[in-house]
Amino acid sequence: MIRTVAFALVLLLAGPAGAATVLSVGDGDTIRVSDGAKRVTIRLACIDAPETAQKPYGMAARQKLQALAPVGSVVSLQTKTTDRYGRTVAEIFRNGQSVNQAMVSTGQAFVYWQYISGCDRNTYARLEQQAKSQRLGVWAVPGGIERPWDFRRGRRAQRLPPTGGAASTPAAAPAGPRLRCKEIGSYAHAQELLRQGHSYLDGDGDGEACESLR
Repeated sequence: MIRTVAFALVLLLAGPAGAATVLSVGDGDTIRVSDGAKRVTIRLACIDAPETAQKPYGMAARQKLQALAPVGSVVSLQTKTTDRYGRTVAEIFRNGQSVNQAMVSTGQAFVYWQYISGCDRNTYARLEQQAKSQRLGVWAVPGGIERPWDFRRGRRAQRLPPTGGAASTPAAAPAGPRLRCKEIGSYAHAQELLRQGHSYLDGDGDGEACESLR
């Protein structure tokens, strides 16, 4: 009874929660939901999952998130903010469980300490330490795998020309109006467009376009 009251109090203090239906799972920390008449991309708050290119951990994180929040399931959202890509940043709850915290506790995501504001810092720290001590998921190797934020930074650095040398000319974006991911139709087609120069489709700079189409 005490735990139930405490959980309800956390929900109240965190702000209003809205019910939504899961439409798709992009990767280990991104889903798309139907919120009433709107379709919204949700970035899971306070965690950072391995990128898909960080094999096999990125795909394992996505599969875990699919199990925790299956397509068609109803989840509750506690919105924190909106990120620079226009995504809603939120904690997700299903059947009374924090999906964000479950991703950390199973070793499928790191605590995103740079953006921990608004989440229960102590709980996230405890769950990450437990996963680390049990060597779960990303902690299967000593010290854990490369952090996804460092991985993304490295990928971006590889695309920059060397200092003091001749800069290679990047592929020019094809002329014409910018495409939106929902207009492309498939994940494979989005990757082909990215290779053709539609770099704006890779909003987070991780080398993949339109992850929401996966």
